[in-house]
Amino acid sequence: MQAPSSRAAVSVFTAWNAQELAPSHLSLIRDALEALGGETAAPVWLDERVAAEIPVDGLSFEQAQAAARMALGDAPFDVVAQPADGRRKRLLVADMDSTILTGETLDELADHAGLKDKVARITELAMNGELDFEGALRERVAMLKGLPETSLEETWKGVEYTPGARTAIRTLSALGVRCLLVSGGFRFFTARVAEECGFAGHVANDLEIENGVLTGQVKGAIVDRSVKLSTLKDEAAGLGLPLDACASIGDGANDLPMIKAAGLGVAFHAKPSVAREARAIVTHGDLRSLLYLQGIPRSEWVDAGEA
Repeated sequence: MQAPSSRAAVSVFTAWNAQELAPSHLSLIRDALEALGGETAAPVWLDERVAAEIPVDGLSFEQAQAAARMALGDAPFDVVAQPADGRRKRLLVADMDSTILTGETLDELADHAGLKDKVARITELAMNGELDFEGALRERVAMLKGLPETSLEETWKGVEYTPGARTAIRTLSALGVRCLLVSGGFRFFTARVAEECGFAGHVANDLEIENGVLTGQVKGAIVDRSVKLSTLKDEAAGLGLPLDACASIGDGANDLPMIKAAGLGVAFHAKPSVAREARAIVTHGDLRSLLYLQGIPRSEWVDAGEA
């Protein structure tokens, strides 16, 4: 456990269009922190009635986070305590499916073959770490053999962005953060997501296509947890950054190594096996949480026109 010597910032936030975060909630947290011997300062609003942070001295991050969470009871707010200094990261590596996008593109693609339910069951097991990721991916792709290439475009038409995705990535990019999309999904989708959100680059798998149909094979090596982690480390090294100056976000077991390695590793609406091992867990908030967790107020955001 970290010694109670560094100032902590306790971030408290929810999603837009959810229950409002009120001053009374922040008072409950301050009272709980001070009851443990912490010294708090006045809360800072990052996004009025949605997100705020409370500076506190004299408590470990673990103590502060646990006390704040307990003070709120079952209220639908996320709480993360971390060092107040150095929260603004210089590199972000993000997962795509069920993170930047609301769903799993492979599952939706399988719907065109009438296999969505079967493929989705395998996806769920793989994302919770109950199946080998590479084996599960190859098994699911093999089921799509013979599917017309046009199904990719049809699937793309139905994808939905997680609320706050474009705002978060465009804002971070405008602030000089290198944002990368690294997915165990497919380049057909990551290329489009990267362009629309403003990612600097993307890494994903290539579906093999011959004569206008999917062959049921993936070209080249699979982008798995080791590739995600090595991408984070290699990009950080290339920028001359320590991992503490980096952020990562994802929901599945293949994201866990990069989540644990980054200075700010966010388990976003994550599978149970991932949430159990992550320190920064977002259960209620949307992707604007990436901004709240770094202390970036709404006044600095790039308006992406998201509700």
